[in-house]
Amino acid sequence: MNQLHNAFTLFLSLLVEAMPFLLLGVLLSGLLLLWIDERQLIAVMPKNPILGAFVGSCAGFLFPVCECGNVPVARRLLMQGVPAPVAVGFLLAAPTINPIVIWSTWVAFRDQPEIVVLRVVFSLSIATIIASVFSVQSNLKPILQPAIACALPQMKTQTAEDETPTLLKSGTFWLGQPQPAMSAVGITGGGIMGQSITSKPLSFKLRMLLENTVQELRELGGVLILGSAIAAAIQVLVPRELILSLGQGPIASILAMMVLAALVSICSTVDSFFALSFATTFTSGSLLAFLVFGPMIDLKGIGLMLSIFKPRAVFYLFGLAAQMTFIMTLLYTYFF
Repeated sequence: MNQLHNAFTLFLSLLVEAMPFLLLGVLLSGLLLLWIDERQLIAVMPKNPILGAFVGSCAGFLFPVCECGNVPVARRLLMQGVPAPVAVGFLLAAPTINPIVIWSTWVAFRDQPEIVVLRVVFSLSIATIIASVFSVQSNLKPILQPAIACALPQMKTQTAEDETPTLLKSGTFWLGQPQPAMSAVGITGGGIMGQSITSKPLSFKLRMLLENTVQELRELGGVLILGSAIAAAIQVLVPRELILSLGQGPIASILAMMVLAALVSICSTVDSFFALSFATTFTSGSLLAFLVFGPMIDLKGIGLMLSIFKPRAVFYLFGLAAQMTFIMTLLYTYFF
């Protein structure tokens, strides 16, 4: 009974901690939809895959969200036709490459400034490399959820009977069952009745923002609740002593902290304080692995990513991020 109480407490704490950032991400997603002209957005994005991946990885400074809020923003970027390297780079790097997280890491590790610097450098490098790898996939349809693939501008074909783009239709992207179009009638790929959405009245934009926010919260909120429940159950069932016993060797400690980061699913804005509690037991390299890997891949994040990508693509993201985090932090442990 005591374990059940602890699990429920952890579940609520994870949910309360993550929900504001999910809401922030959903709001930013709506702002991208209604206030940013998608043609202008696509036009300014670098066409070079590596440069696009780097720009997307650095975009967290403009949209400071954690790993709960970056998914709806990345999804909206993809649906507006932003190149895949930009969206994937943002998806992986935004939870770390933003001023809020950098500041909180500095507060926790001010006696070890190299942790702060290397967290940014490693996260930016890993996100850029993985995003560049995804640029090789010229056709994203095989790795995206069907509803997201249908919403991509370059993949959809609209007829006179259905001129409403998928990204403006209400429905559950997770289930892939779009419903009737949102309240605006006659919305075309270029806007409303041939006009850009960005030129519509403020009252119209606010109504569309509210509808989009409710839609995405319904879709992503359920996944977040499920991921938080799983993470809370694992934290209670796996003895902390078992994890601490693995913190002695350089390799075992890095692996243990990476697994811990994925399981506990702590928001990137506060994970540095959690990692600090292991500073006397684990090596600096393993603490760095926790701070780099956790914001990219954790149980909540995997669940949310599945609203964009098919399981195979999420598995690739997980594997690449894990390998590069392990290699970089191991080299730091041995040579520095």
